[in-house]
Amino acid sequence: MLYYIFDFLDKWYDIPGAGLFQYITFRSAAAIILSLVISMIFGKRIIRSLKNLQVGETVRELGLEGQKEKEGTPTMGGLIIILSIVLPCLLFAKLDNIYIIVMLVTTVWLGLIGFADDYIKVFKKDKAGLKGIFKVVGQVLIGIFIGVVMLMHNDIVVRVPAEYAKVHQMEIKKSYRVVVPQVNQEPKVMEMAYVKTTLTNIPFLKNNSFDYEQITHLFFDNAKTWVWIFFIPIVIFIVTAVSNAANLTDGLDGLAAGVSAIIGATLGILAYVSGNTIIADYLNIFYLPNTGELVIFAGCFFGACIGFLWHNSFPARVFMGDTGSLAIGGIIAAMAILLRKELLIPILCGIFLVENLSVMLQVAYFKYTKKKYGEGRRIFRMSPLHHHYQKGGMHEAKIAVRFWIVGIMLAILTILTLKVR
Repeated sequence: MLYYIFDFLDKWYDIPGAGLFQYITFRSAAAIILSLVISMIFGKRIIRSLKNLQVGETVRELGLEGQKEKEGTPTMGGLIIILSIVLPCLLFAKLDNIYIIVMLVTTVWLGLIGFADDYIKVFKKDKAGLKGIFKVVGQVLIGIFIGVVMLMHNDIVVRVPAEYAKVHQMEIKKSYRVVVPQVNQEPKVMEMAYVKTTLTNIPFLKNNSFDYEQITHLFFDNAKTWVWIFFIPIVIFIVTAVSNAANLTDGLDGLAAGVSAIIGATLGILAYVSGNTIIADYLNIFYLPNTGELVIFAGCFFGACIGFLWHNSFPARVFMGDTGSLAIGGIIAAMAILLRKELLIPILCGIFLVENLSVMLQVAYFKYTKKKYGEGRRIFRMSPLHHHYQKGGMHEAKIAVRFWIVGIMLAILTILTLKVR
């Protein structure tokens, strides 16, 4: 919103400083600061309101140290995160940008699903919360929305060499000539094209690229027509898996918020390099027009998570609940898909992945051993994985910080995959 106002003032009245809003770096920095202010300052008022409404967490007895002290801590704090993302984004991002629209819809939609779940748990006193089928349907619908927009919207394109586009019979939306810098060589002029495609980045392979049409070719002659049959279910799976994994990770004070902040910062870097034609050419990665605005959304997300961490770090004064965890998981999945980095999620979201796998392995092994030996056995002391360490006597604050450190290492590895071929 402010972008359009200051753009008008800069063009027509030449007001000093108004031109700063043309720069993504300035707007993203301002978005981070505002999201921090909202989450840290206004977050206090929201926590106070939640306490007055007696929106307290009901803790199950799991035999964990310090568990009962958490009884009554306000939940539904994800409202702080959502508010701290949406308001700065509305102010500093270009609201006609399709990537921003998709991210805002995803945030609000999954936030509403999580809010409904928390509301039923707290006010209806139903520990089961929202029925699983309704959660899944909600996640499937937002996955379909993201997948269809990716396939159909004319502003979502990838820049590739025009020769490559012609050889692979891609739908060219625009073509032009560009000077491409070369390492230790003279720059060369290449004809480039903006194309509609299902190309995505895949680490450790030649050119770091993969096209979902390659799967479709195995089953259909006209791969372009039927690619949606594979692409949309993959998008649905990613959105559902990451949002649920974030929900599982939210089990210790500051754990999910800290890990999500690290992931958000990494996605912001990936958005910046993918949306900057010079850097994209230098790194030899896809240039994705208009994705630069996602840097601002990533800034809002990062600031909101860090600001929420102010209240959620040990000892937590508020929990995010499903309102926050489902939303942040969906945000991470959606942004990775839009940036065509969804195949990097197992690395970038390695903490979420391990937490999810620990639950799956624990349940599967328990059922298998119960059927085979008549007594269920466990791989971990307790799942998800963070409870395994907690059961072993490690303080939850130390567990959270160590998980953050591992998250930082995974984030660095994710960025390095841009050049590893």
